[in-house]
Amino acid sequence: MKNILVVDDEDKIREVIVSYLQKEGFRTAEAGSGQEALRTVRQGGVDLLVLDLMLPDMDGEQVCREIRRSDAVPVLMLTAKVSKTNQIHGLSLGADDYLTKPFDPRELVARVRAVLRRSDDSQLLADRVSFRNGHLEIDSLRQVVFCQGERASLTPIEYKLLIALARYPKRSFTRDELVDKIMGFAYDGDVRTIDQHVKNIRQKIEKDPKNPVYIQTVYGAGYRFSGELK
Repeated sequence: MKNILVVDDEDKIREVIVSYLQKEGFRTAEAGSGQEALRTVRQGGVDLLVLDLMLPDMDGEQVCREIRRSDAVPVLMLTAKVSKTNQIHGLSLGADDYLTKPFDPRELVARVRAVLRRSDDSQLLADRVSFRNGHLEIDSLRQVVFCQGERASLTPIEYKLLIALARYPKRSFTRDELVDKIMGFAYDGDVRTIDQHVKNIRQKIEKDPKNPVYIQTVYGAGYRFSGELK
């Protein structure tokens, strides 16, 4: 049973969200401020945050940024702001999905399930895997990547993209498939954003980004991971 932390300073909104989540079999915890949310996450046991953007002590973006310094717990961000720029900014900070107020609680539950499913899919089959005699190592417990022994500073989205590919070596993925895996079905931006993320990852893990050995382009289709376990 997954434990969902609902973070919102409005009691009625928290009550509605908690009620729907509990009816669907989730355990819930509540926080009315950003600091309270951070304390709860640091105590452990939280599988996903439903995080309001507007909080009394610090905004949801700050909370998300602080969480991402040390934890990869999925975040579903709630906001009254509908600007596409705000959504993209929230996703770039590490939020896994975005839902604008007012919202249908049933849609929120569906998105919680989708984010949790994508989070489960982002785990490798082993806690730590090594490719090409240790040149590239992925530690899925800590959700960090090492290249030649040095930590590669991948963003949350870059990490998810790398894992989505590395779970299925040699399999080709279209851009649409990769967008669905790392950004969710609700993403309606340009799927070509995947190209920029791939370019960034290559800069961080490849000896020669122009001639990549890990993430290879499948012309006319998308990308595949070609690392060899060693």
